[in-house]
Amino acid sequence: MARYKEDDYSQGKFIPIHFDRQILPGTFEYSLHYLIDNEIDLSLFDLRYRNDETGAPAYDPAILLKIILYAYSLSGLEHEHNHRKE
Repeated sequence: MARYKEDDYSQGKFIPIHFDRQILPGTFEYSLHYLIDNEIDLSLFDLRYRNDETGAPAYDPAILLKIILYAYSLSGLEHEHNHRKE
């Protein structure tokens, strides 16, 4: 079984923001978090990792997917905002 780095949404070590207190129901971020954690099967990624006995833990694909999709949504909004100015 793949080993992933432990994630803790309540930690405030590097950035003094607690994710579990910051994300609000009804927002895009909350929906993205919910969909990836509860509705999308990411078990396909587990088959690719062979670090269950040796090697460093990997970043959880769910967290990486959230970052990528959130960044993509921001770039889309920026493009739309710039398009409206013209």
